[in-house]
Amino acid sequence: MTTSRIALVTGANQGLGRALVDGLAARMGPDDLVLLTGRSPERVLDAAREVAQLPDTRSRVEGRVLDVADPEAIAHFADELRARHGGVDIVISNAVARLLPEDSQSARADEVIDVSNTATHAILRSFGPILRPAGRLLVVASSLGTLGHLDPRLHHLFDGANLEQVEYAVESWRSAIHHKTAEEAGWPRWLNVPSKVAQVAAVRAVAAERREHDLATGTLIASVCPGMVDTATSRPWFSDFSGAQSPAKAARAVLDLVFADGVDPALYGELVRFGKAVPWHDGTPLTEQDAMITP
Repeated sequence: MTTSRIALVTGANQGLGRALVDGLAARMGPDDLVLLTGRSPERVLDAAREVAQLPDTRSRVEGRVLDVADPEAIAHFADELRARHGGVDIVISNAVARLLPEDSQSARADEVIDVSNTATHAILRSFGPILRPAGRLLVVASSLGTLGHLDPRLHHLFDGANLEQVEYAVESWRSAIHHKTAEEAGWPRWLNVPSKVAQVAAVRAVAAERREHDLATGTLIASVCPGMVDTATSRPWFSDFSGAQSPAKAARAVLDLVFADGVDPALYGELVRFGKAVPWHDGTPLTEQDAMITP
């Protein structure tokens, strides 16, 4: 067991996840450990080796294979970190299924839900209990994750819900997609809207239960919106990238939240965008075109 800081990033082979690992490795100390995770053993190994060789890297960096679509793998990894290190200090849940505009939304629904939502639930359940005092657990979402972007008929499924109720809502959505009743029930055709709302709702649910204790120990649980980022995943969705950030620039705002002194109660449990909380009830139901261009 060690008292060195332990950081973990999912979906870290490339794009924003890789930039987050680069930044963590540069800001943490020689005795600290950054765990770069992804599904492909070869890509994970190559990425970890590259980060370790960067001139700004100060901490230790290890690549670990983790399929976030497998809740049992997440639970096992958390158990391992508890046994070996006594807990974890920084967890950034960043993995996302790459979805193209021309893809069938219904055909890709299970993959998107498993990687974005089932994984978020498992990470909150498995890593929340081993998060050490002054720790950070952040889920990368987007500004689509506010309740107002859903049809009002669906608001009761997420507003004030606990984690089990969020999970039930997500599985109800999944079932409606498979039974071709989703649009009739008010679910938008584009998966990224309910997926992001559910991610933010899950974070809010866990944070509501932990708020008093976490604020007393300087611990932060929140969802984050990095804004528009120029990556292979996001580029197919936008015609104008003039306002897009590089992954490195987008990572800086997230990392500033990670390394901030203390915790601002106004940000705890919220969706944070560039250091400010995005109101949970903001937004209006989106058209298909809106859903394609909102970062």
